[in-house]
Amino acid sequence: MKKSLRTAGAALLACLSGVAMAETIEPAPLNEVWLNGGFYTWHFQRDKDLNGANGGLGAEWRFNTVASVTAGRFYNSDRAYSNYVGAFYQPWKVGPVRIGAVVGAFDGYPKMRNGGWFPAAIPTLSYEYERVGVNVAIIPTYKDRLYGGISIQLKLKAF
Repeated sequence: MKKSLRTAGAALLACLSGVAMAETIEPAPLNEVWLNGGFYTWHFQRDKDLNGANGGLGAEWRFNTVASVTAGRFYNSDRAYSNYVGAFYQPWKVGPVRIGAVVGAFDGYPKMRNGGWFPAAIPTLSYEYERVGVNVAIIPTYKDRLYGGISIQLKLKAF
């Protein structure tokens, strides 16, 4: 547990120090649709036999240089299906990497509200180059209900 807290703390500190060195992104309209095949998650609780291959299908509509909305479905860490909806807000960048968070809701985690919907705010980094991109999320652990980790989501621009 202590090691996972240290890992989460170090990851969060890296994001915060990145924000301290970051430039503000000027908001401007965009119209991009990105598709993804789920996530891969490296869990902090390595002893829990959690599923790290969180395959699924999702989409993200980037309507602004600092904001986008997202929705999808994936096979979660508890080996059950989850749905998600959310909004990214990433007002800073360090080089080509956007920094911010995604705020939204998830379902399908058996120990969290009996699998029902719950809110979440997750620090997120994004990098996009032409037609490929990646989102990296730092997921906090919540008691014995949700297991934290670092999730990587590869994405392709549809248009």
